[in-house]
Amino acid sequence: MEKKPQKTKAAIAKAKAPTNKRSIKAPVVKTGKTKLAQTESILGLHKLSVPRGAHQFKRLLGRGSSSGHGKTSTRGSKGQTSRAGRHFYSGFEGGQTPLIRRVPKRGFTSKFRKIYQIVNLKQLNRIKEAAITIELLKERGLIKTTELPVKILGDGEIKNAITIQAHAVSKQAADKISKAGGKIELIHA
Repeated sequence: MEKKPQKTKAAIAKAKAPTNKRSIKAPVVKTGKTKLAQTESILGLHKLSVPRGAHQFKRLLGRGSSSGHGKTSTRGSKGQTSRAGRHFYSGFEGGQTPLIRRVPKRGFTSKFRKIYQIVNLKQLNRIKEAAITIELLKERGLIKTTELPVKILGDGEIKNAITIQAHAVSKQAADKISKAGGKIELIHA
């Protein structure tokens, strides 16, 4: 009987170690008693590679149930929604008359309409200043912003002779202010 040669510990460890195809080992040069590793150039077109995860493969559909994408190729069951190029508008109800067409429409909203902030004469009685500006109305909390135009309406009575700045004034309010001895300054914006 022949004896098999026994493996050394280094040979067993080398056989168990995982091999990495990407790792590059530098060649070893023996010079006398010392071993020196030659430095290998890091740069080079031959060493370029695509990073892992940068390339996504195209999903192959319609290759049967063993493809990993199922019998219906990830499109659910049969019918209109499983077809390529399907398109529905929002509010589509499967062919029946949609709600937006069943409900009657009346009137319209003009895109040119002006939205005024309303201030009545009875609110102006609380202000004791002789000259009332847009900034003063905002400060007293009678209007929310100075960006939108202000209109004075004639609800209530005015007691003091005031000078008021506004973008618009109703006819009734203008009469009451002028009777009290006040003045209106229209702002054109």
